[in-house]
Amino acid sequence: MPDQEPVTNITDPRWLRAISHPIRIRLLAMLDEEPASPVVLAAKLGQPLGTIAYHVRTLYDLGLLKLVSTRQRRGATEHYYQTTAHPRGTEESWEALDSVSKQRLLTALLARANDYANRSAAAGGFDAKDAQLNSNSLKLDAKGWAQLTREAKKFLAKAEQIERDAAGRAQADPDSLIDVGVNVMVFNALPFSAELPAGRSSAAAGDATESDRGPLADPGFSLRDPQPVELT
Repeated sequence: MPDQEPVTNITDPRWLRAISHPIRIRLLAMLDEEPASPVVLAAKLGQPLGTIAYHVRTLYDLGLLKLVSTRQRRGATEHYYQTTAHPRGTEESWEALDSVSKQRLLTALLARANDYANRSAAAGGFDAKDAQLNSNSLKLDAKGWAQLTREAKKFLAKAEQIERDAAGRAQADPDSLIDVGVNVMVFNALPFSAELPAGRSSAAAGDATESDRGPLADPGFSLRDPQPVELT
């Protein structure tokens, strides 16, 4: 584990760098679920081992991954990593971010939410009769906005409590748990008939380096393999 303080706040520059590339967003999501090695991750993502090893090394050096085990495979030592605790944003920390950092973070979060929903939909994730998929446009005053955001926070807190209760019941039967995705967004909306404000479409790229910009931040992006590193 790199000898540095853990990332605990979304305002940490290391966090913003970590989520500034679409592959790193996916790697963090995958390593949240279970430990894996660059070899395993490369096979699942269909990417060259050198590319995945580079991004795993970047996340590890930033303090966002920990080495949890090693295995011998075909005469080589395979290293398995898992995420450390992710930083949680607060209203204060979000407000403290500058506009460019907010756009970079939003790009990463929206990319993850979109990828999560699309992959799950392709696998039949919305086939259940009680699955929910709604998109509503509302007109609210300041009081209504405050009420809605408050209820959204209550819902997310309740969802986390439901998960904890389910985990307790599943101790005797771990296989009874199923993966459930929840994406909740409450935002000041831009009507579909309105034009995007000048400068906002490219703000998500911020001051990221060319190799760190994802496809959502730069429509002309093409993934170039970084130099291979000794990491398996």
